[in-house]
Amino acid sequence: MTRPHLIDGWRIEIAVRPGVPNVLPRTRVASIVVAALRAAGAPDAASLSVVLTDDEELAELNSTHLGHEGTTDVLSFPLLPPEWFPVHPGRDRPSRVGRADAFVLPPRARVHLGDIAVSVERAIAQAAEGRGGQTGDVHWSRADELALLLTHGTLHICGWDHAEPAEEAAMRALERRLLAVAARGE
Repeated sequence: MTRPHLIDGWRIEIAVRPGVPNVLPRTRVASIVVAALRAAGAPDAASLSVVLTDDEELAELNSTHLGHEGTTDVLSFPLLPPEWFPVHPGRDRPSRVGRADAFVLPPRARVHLGDIAVSVERAIAQAAEGRGGQTGDVHWSRADELALLLTHGTLHICGWDHAEPAEEAAMRALERRLLAVAARGE
């Protein structure tokens, strides 16, 4: 079942596949995603879809769309190129003038930023085994791991990456900052 959550002009569609454990309330999922959108400079009044699923679906998506075999914890499918988002530390590409607000859309329509798929099964396993935190050595709750994966996936939607050391350092620092704020419930 998919339910929309409207927060500060952003519409976050959250789909939870049948049988997927409830690790975080949907309202919390939406607020974590919106915090990352805000921090990354995503256009106002945009939409994003989040699918909370299992390893099997992530493995299928990974194979179909990226050509990689096996499961992963989070996949992001951005619909806008990175240039539509503000420049951030570690990224040497210039931003496009006008960004996503230059799209001609019907009145009150939202630009769709993309889709994120998260394996809740993988998040639970990584937390339980002490393999969380993107570094594979963080011991924390499954809710914290899921929050990280949602934040990480959202930043990828907004043009962040971790292929280059400088950008990876900046991305990890922003993730830590956003998770600290999320832990305080802000």
